[in-house]
Amino acid sequence: MYDLSLLNLRLFVQVCEQRSIARVAQAEALVASAISKRLAQLEHQMGAPLFIRERRGLRPTAAGDTLLEHARTMLAAANHMQQEMAAYSKGVQGQVRVLVTASVMAESLADHVASFLQQPAHASIRVTLEECVSPDVVRGVREGRAAMGICWDAADLSGLQTQPYGSDHLAIAAHKSHPIARMAQSAAVHFSDVLDYEHVSMPALSAVQILLTRAAAQEGKALRHRVHVSNFDAALRVVQANLAISVVPREVALSFAANTDVRVIPLADSWAKRQFAISYRDAALLSSAAKALLNHLAAQ
Repeated sequence: MYDLSLLNLRLFVQVCEQRSIARVAQAEALVASAISKRLAQLEHQMGAPLFIRERRGLRPTAAGDTLLEHARTMLAAANHMQQEMAAYSKGVQGQVRVLVTASVMAESLADHVASFLQQPAHASIRVTLEECVSPDVVRGVREGRAAMGICWDAADLSGLQTQPYGSDHLAIAAHKSHPIARMAQSAAVHFSDVLDYEHVSMPALSAVQILLTRAAAQEGKALRHRVHVSNFDAALRVVQANLAISVVPREVALSFAANTDVRVIPLADSWAKRQFAISYRDAALLSSAAKALLNHLAAQ
């Protein structure tokens, strides 16, 4: 297990996908017997058969399916490592990976990172921003897959060090002809006032969606989903088409609404005001590049 070959794993993944050793051999300019030998070596290392041989080709066993998932993760990590290490040969002197939620990405983070990188002292630093839901942000930081993460501070950040990073205020985005827009006339509304209308929904594990689902349950109701989207921009476009209303950060919605028929009505609920946090495992373990970025973002 300590001598797993990345080549063996790559060939294993390809055979799983192609269902054929012969096709993989042709694509890789290898002889089929060499691939078969490597797969046999992998099966020996795993201590379990990885393929079922059928008339139409090879099919992964249950053990093979499990290994396939892990192999893809390992190969992706190896590829990411190779790309980052290659950057050093091109003059990059530091790399910082940051996991962020959609809310953070949609607001001012890009501007803050840009101002950091524009400083002459940081010209040789590369910052990678990766968007994911709050649980994955926290998990990635805990597992060391990123130097730091930025998400809503209501997430479980236990065991991590944190610093505050801005805030936002959730609001209702509705077409100007929608009853909510006409009723509110820019005044704040409570979430309970909009539960009878159809909503644009974000991914189920996103912080906003979890929050809204809980808030609706406290009112003894369930959210009425009409459209599911993956980001705020798509949600606002659905609102612009007058298909449904959506709960989005007011700071994001206002810039979109400026030249459209979308109206933005702040939510009066106490939970609508959110504070974000930068999380990291230990400031002492951060690279000099990561420390510089952390200090810059915290100062914003």
